[in-house]
Amino acid sequence: QVQLVESGGGLVQAGDSLRLSCSASERTLSSYRMGWFRQPPGKERELIASVTWSSGQTYYEDSVKGRFAISRDAAKATVYLQMNSLKPEDTAVYYCAATFVFRTTYDSWGQGTQVTVSA
Repeated sequence: QVQLVESGGGLVQAGDSLRLSCSASERTLSSYRMGWFRQPPGKERELIASVTWSSGQTYYEDSVKGRFAISRDAAKATVYLQMNSLKPEDTAVYYCAATFVFRTTYDSWGQGTQVTVSA
C-alpha cells in the first residue's frame, strides 16, 4: 500500500476556493488510480473525483462537475483537488485514496482533512 498525506483543508466562505494536496510515499504512481472522497457530517463517504495516473483520465461526481478539478504532478508524486465556488454543502472531511488501476476498491487512504464552508 502507498502512504498518503493530505493537506490544504480549512474554513472558508461560500464562493471561495481551496486546493487540497495529497502526497504519496511512492515516487512512481503510473499503476495507480487516485481518488478524492468526502464524508459530510452524518453521511456516507463518497467518491467525488478520480484520475488514472498513466492516462490522465478523470471522473467527477455530478455535484462537483465544473467546480472541482483533479490534477497530478508526477515530479512531486502529488495529486491535487482544486475546489472553486465552494458551497456550504461541500462541508466534509476530504480523503485522498489510491488503488491499482485494475482494482475497483480503493485500499490506501490518507488521514483526511476538514473542509468547512460557511454561508
